[in-house]
Amino acid sequence: MITSSANAKVKQVMNLAKKAKARKLSGLFVAEGLRMFREIPRDRIDSVYVSESFIKDESRRKLVEGLPFETVADDVFSVMSDTQTPQGILALVRQYSYEVGDLQSVTSPAFLMILENIQDPGNLGTIIRAGEGAGITGIIMDDTTADIYNPKVIRSTMGSVCRVPFLYTSDLPGTLKNLKAQGVRLYAAHLEGRNNYEKEDYTVDTGFLIGNEGNGLTDEITAMADALVRIPMMGRVESLNAAVAASVLMFEAARQRRQ
Repeated sequence: MITSSANAKVKQVMNLAKKAKARKLSGLFVAEGLRMFREIPRDRIDSVYVSESFIKDESRRKLVEGLPFETVADDVFSVMSDTQTPQGILALVRQYSYEVGDLQSVTSPAFLMILENIQDPGNLGTIIRAGEGAGITGIIMDDTTADIYNPKVIRSTMGSVCRVPFLYTSDLPGTLKNLKAQGVRLYAAHLEGRNNYEKEDYTVDTGFLIGNEGNGLTDEITAMADALVRIPMMGRVESLNAAVAASVLMFEAARQRRQ
């Protein structure tokens, strides 16, 4: 049993939880908690850590049978944990790798979320989770968007990060040009939108452009949209949270595709 927070494995977990560079170099990310552990495909698990209290419970012990796991003293596990109330289990998981082709279904029109400079981990995680619920085929992010393997993002996805294909691009304009050449229509929610969002046709190959929480989309990316759409507001509200706006658009597309 690991009994010291100075243990190299404990330090590795803490480093992976705190530093995007460490995650990138190792190809691993931290998934903590019972819900996330149950969602992760077993063939992607690199290692598992459980607290002393956790492993004493027979029903919980069965969760890690057949997996390489280490028991950690309760006080040390609290140091390792990225949450205020640790559930006593976390895993190091091998990261995913996708190509653009993986984000486009062969049986239905493309349904993409394209994110520019989304900074809040909770927003990113919510978009991924809502996206799975709406049936998106993938997510494209520019390289200034938050790290998808940030523990806060992982928790917010509630497992969707394991099932929704995604990729980062250092050349978002170039990626959008390629998508447009393939027939993907790009829509951006914008205060100067021509139509209300529900007036457009999202049953074709579709990509929704979502910008930074404070500043929205840059002018360059906005100009690449095939259409600007608006989400009508009541009262004095001018715009929605990025994740909420994304969800409104995604579920309208899902509604149209069901019909």
